Amino acid sequence: MGKSRIAAIWSAAAAVTMLTAGCGQGLLGGGGGSDASQDKGPISLGMLVPQSGSEAAIGPYMKNAAQLAVDEINAKGGVLGRKLELKVADDACDAQTAVAGANKLVTEGVKISVGGYCSGATLPTLPVFGKANIPMIIPAANSQELVDQHLKHVFLINGTGTQQASAAMAWMTKQGAKSVALVHDNTSYSKDIAVRTQQLLDQAGGPDTAILEAVTPKESDYSANIHNILAKKPDFVYWTGYFQEGGLIIRQLRQAGYKGAIMVGDGAVSEKLAQIAGGDTAEGVYATMTQTPDTLEGAQGWIDSYKKKFNADPGPYSNQAYDAVRLAAEAVKNAGSTDGAKVISALEGINGFQMFSGPLKFTPDHTLSSGGFQILVVKGGKFVLQDSLK
Repeated sequence: MGKSRIAAIWSAAAAVTMLTAGCGQGLLGGGGGSDASQDKGPISLGMLVPQSGSEAAIGPYMKNAAQLAVDEINAKGGVLGRKLELKVADDACDAQTAVAGANKLVTEGVKISVGGYCSGATLPTLPVFGKANIPMIIPAANSQELVDQHLKHVFLINGTGTQQASAAMAWMTKQGAKSVALVHDNTSYSKDIAVRTQQLLDQAGGPDTAILEAVTPKESDYSANIHNILAKKPDFVYWTGYFQEGGLIIRQLRQAGYKGAIMVGDGAVSEKLAQIAGGDTAEGVYATMTQTPDTLEGAQGWIDSYKKKFNADPGPYSNQAYDAVRLAAEAVKNAGSTDGAKVISALEGINGFQMFSGPLKFTPDHTLSSGGFQILVVKGGKFVLQDSLK
């Protein structure tokens, strides 16, 4: 994203501050609405993120960024004269845990859900929030299965699995790949990207072969899978699962003598991937990924605010989680209410709301019109921008 877009976000915040001072009705204030008169208590936003399990490292990035947005909005008066509060529950990237967490948040009276990292854990929460008439703004989970449910209360602000598969195919083609191994873990997110990438490669008449290999998550030895992969003699391997298994697979591929290119999906974008792979084994590994704080041109002010508040660097999906809260606040303001149906209608009517990814207008499927995927590469143990794919 260019500096002008980041500047627009900060300019909008400054304008809101002036509005607050002028009318005394708070950030995004005015608008009236039944909720403003009937309920003066805080507006609760619910966030399901992994706080335990193999993907727990991602949880703090999303939780902290969401809290930063809540605190900034509250410092300017709140929404419709009411403060926001963030309620967080653990989904452990596990379907059963996620459903329990979603039910807990519903019981606690959240008005909008702003969480969702693992697609396999997010999918079973859709009917839970839907039954309670709670809109979902999903910042990270992006399996095409989420879109294919065609649920009115579900909105994605991360690129979809289809969009990620297109980005993967474009990079493989650009790299001149001849034989591709697509490795997934049979979860909704991972398998969806692998299968869609295979379909796109086949349709495009690209590499001579594009094979699928499924692994079992949470194992430590993938030697049988590595043997199957290498038997096909690929020159490009694309892992579409998460960083825990991804680090092990990269290490074991290299130990087995594989010299070709390796790429991972957005669920594996974490410094822990390189740590698990060990040494410099992950150096040069590519990734399909939407914007991260480090790849956002002009975002240093926001990064500094995050670091000052949490004494830590923001990480993957921090910016999307931050924007999910801001978008929720904008929808409530536009709706003049926290009523689910009114907020959903307001979200559908959003046109030009400035996010880190650019001005927002949802497609009829409640997705971004452009996935915004970039190609990152591991250098010095960290993912850095390789190609914007623009």
